[in-house]
Amino acid sequence: MGHGVTKERTTGRHALARPRAKIAALAALSAILTLMVPSGDALAKRAKPAPVEATAPRVAGEPIMAIVSIASQQVTLYDAEGWILRAPVSTGTSGRETPAGVFAILEKRKDHRSSMYDDAWMPNMQRITWNGIAMHGGPLPGYAASHGCVRLPYGFAEKLFDKTRIGMRVIVSPNDAEPVAIDHPALLKPDPAAIATIPARADTLTREAEEAAKVADEAKKAAKAAARDVAPLKSSLRALERAKSRADAELARADRVLAKASTDEAKARAEAAQQSAAQRAGEAAAKLAAANADAEAKRALAEATKEAAKAAEAKKSEAAKLASDARLAGEPVSIYISRATNKLYVRRNTHKPAPDGGGEVFDATIEVPVTIRDPDRPIGTHVFTAMAKSDAGLRWSAVTIDGADDAKAALDRITMPPEVLARIGPTALPRSSIVISDEPLSAETNYRTEFVAVLSHQPQGGFITRKPTPNVMVADGDESWDGGFGSFFFPSGPESRELRQRRSRGYPAQPLPWQAW
Repeated sequence: MGHGVTKERTTGRHALARPRAKIAALAALSAILTLMVPSGDALAKRAKPAPVEATAPRVAGEPIMAIVSIASQQVTLYDAEGWILRAPVSTGTSGRETPAGVFAILEKRKDHRSSMYDDAWMPNMQRITWNGIAMHGGPLPGYAASHGCVRLPYGFAEKLFDKTRIGMRVIVSPNDAEPVAIDHPALLKPDPAAIATIPARADTLTREAEEAAKVADEAKKAAKAAARDVAPLKSSLRALERAKSRADAELARADRVLAKASTDEAKARAEAAQQSAAQRAGEAAAKLAAANADAEAKRALAEATKEAAKAAEAKKSEAAKLASDARLAGEPVSIYISRATNKLYVRRNTHKPAPDGGGEVFDATIEVPVTIRDPDRPIGTHVFTAMAKSDAGLRWSAVTIDGADDAKAALDRITMPPEVLARIGPTALPRSSIVISDEPLSAETNYRTEFVAVLSHQPQGGFITRKPTPNVMVADGDESWDGGFGSFFFPSGPESRELRQRRSRGYPAQPLPWQAW
């Protein structure tokens, strides 16, 4: 009996111990799982299916644009017919976000190493800003992890490097975006006849510009020679004036001596001296008169050659401008319309190497006011691209990355200056573009860029934490497109409204040298 009670009690204690052991085991398992399961942030980063590389099932043409989606961590390349390549990317991590906005490829380097990040290897680098934002091969953890650049799969970056060109549009969108077909009267419509004459007209005007430059050079030489002839006249005339004054003084003394002579002998000597003094005075006067006449003729010649040199220089500048426009007519044209500044800017690639190294020079000679209906109302950011020729002229697409208005409504509000349309519209080519945005041009826009425009309401840690590009050399502006780079982006006068807006929004005020990242 007693043994039974003891056994029963013992069995009861074991029964109570079993649940406790299970609870302890479950707690330990829970702790282990807690350590193994990613944090909420990491889960959020990996919640979506990871993008994969893909190639369109057709023969691809040359890429016209790349659209990077920060939300999907994906880049898509488009040719004239649609998408051709897709790949996952890794954009800027928190605090160093890749800026959303409108860019273009500025420079390409097959084997690049960073001078900002411990000599980090950035193969197949394609720069989109001069302060260090680029697309390049890099590790992809499956979420945004870079310092601001757009990392591409290594193999994809290598494949893409050989397919793109300087000036290709790169759009970084906060969300998914893609080009859609659009037709609108405000979009450029080329004149086939004008396009057909581009090569011959460019050749003719280039020859005329070269001839005008020779004439201007000869005129300048003639003006300099005439100026050299005039330079010593002042001192030589003063010497002759002093000689005449001395001769006149000697004649006056001789006259006084003659008047005082009292004897015939004295009068004879005085008359002889007076005649000799009179002759010398006459000769001095004649020399001075001749020198004055010669000086007047030389001054007149110098003035005439100076005016001729000015006229020849003006003709040279005008001929160079016409030749420049004729050559640039064979390039796609890019237009940027900013609601922030109410201005229209035009860029065309000259394909001239930048004088301070890195990239090519973009023509920036057109900057004019533009009319925007309801200028105080947001318009969004829209990129219109001429994808290919069509029966109507050009086939256009629209990409909206900030949609206060839809793309057509944005175009409805714009009135472009007729003189600008007349200058660039008839020769618009595929790959031409029009960007309409609420944003001002970034200070990273300069003579070595097409356009750099950043969405001010999106994170830009990877942009604003970098040193801005310093002021760069600006030519006088009268050397035409192959030497002058314009002065709009680096004004020497009071700080512009656009720059003040940039400072107030925390943007860099001025566009690291190209080597410094």
